[in-house]
Amino acid sequence: MDVFLMVRRKKLSIFTDCKDNTSVFELKRIIEGILKVPPENQILFNKDNVPMEDDKSLAEYGLTSIVAKAQCPATVGLAIRMDNGEFEPLEVTPLSSPPDLPYVMKAQETNGQEQAS
Repeated sequence: MDVFLMVRRKKLSIFTDCKDNTSVFELKRIIEGILKVPPENQILFNKDNVPMEDDKSLAEYGLTSIVAKAQCPATVGLAIRMDNGEFEPLEVTPLSSPPDLPYVMKAQETNGQEQAS
């Protein structure tokens, strides 16, 4: 089954899909095609911020079509090896949320009609 993922690193978000039996290494190859960073210079983290092993499948980390849907992709963290040979710490900037509706818009009914006074 298809698994939809959002790979996050700092302010970067990559949306991709693959099969639940895809290995972590194969996902790194997909990321390599986008970022031009070889798999050995990447570490992927599951939702608990635990490093994922290359030889395991996405399903072994709970990334299945049941939890990773197109309308709500599962998040995978990404850290890249720095020039000094060490991996950067995992950093994922939180996504922004929309501001609250102005009061005048809250006073309207859901069908777009203004409420009768």
